[in-house]
Amino acid sequence: MRMNVGVQLYTLRNETEKDFLGTLEKIADIGYEGVEFAGCYGGLKAHQIKDCLDRLGLKPAGSHVGIDLLRSDLDEVIEFSLEIGNKYIVCPWDRHDSWEGWHEAAKLYKAIGEKCNEKGLKFCYHNHSHEFKKYNDKYAIDIIFNETNPECVLAEIDTYWVQYAGINPKEYLRKFKGRMPLLHQKDMGAGEERATVEVGEGIMDIYGISAVAEEIGAEWLIVEQDDCSRPPLESIKISFENLKKMKLI
Repeated sequence: MRMNVGVQLYTLRNETEKDFLGTLEKIADIGYEGVEFAGCYGGLKAHQIKDCLDRLGLKPAGSHVGIDLLRSDLDEVIEFSLEIGNKYIVCPWDRHDSWEGWHEAAKLYKAIGEKCNEKGLKFCYHNHSHEFKKYNDKYAIDIIFNETNPECVLAEIDTYWVQYAGINPKEYLRKFKGRMPLLHQKDMGAGEERATVEVGEGIMDIYGISAVAEEIGAEWLIVEQDDCSRPPLESIKISFENLKKMKLI
């Protein structure tokens, strides 16, 4: 089944700060099917977000929520997601420097996931490259997913950071069959700095990665570009058009 295509709003953080709803309109005009929220909603109420999404024909692909807020105010996070029709609550970042730290984190993620499940939502963890440091001969990311079950903690694999860590994204994704509803797809520039570039403009095997993601059951291909050399709205349009050329959307 073809994945839906969305965009992570972190890419458009400056635009949404100035005009949140207007930026959503421009995303819809490009042709994206959904948006993944990046920790804020432009100061708007849930019903205002829902009304805008419905009017534009956009779906919520997920919402990144900081770990501190997930600890302190999970009930409110869940309620907001339910009101806007968002199914996936995603921890975008966490960091620990020991096996014990990641082991305790996994217990916390399990508890968060169980509470999300009770309300009909799903909890995901999103990786960077530091989760590929080993503790007791295990990658931190494997500690997370080995010590939780697929019903409680799902994956949003960011393939740019997998490749940044020196691991083949296509091979690594296969570990998450049935457990990765969200694919973060960036692309990597050819230079030493390994800058994020528009999808289809870099060195990553976008077609092959997307094919594996579909094979293992991903629902959303989410475009993200941490830093853009072009205006970000232009960048996400280039990424969208390149995905069309590859017949991935």
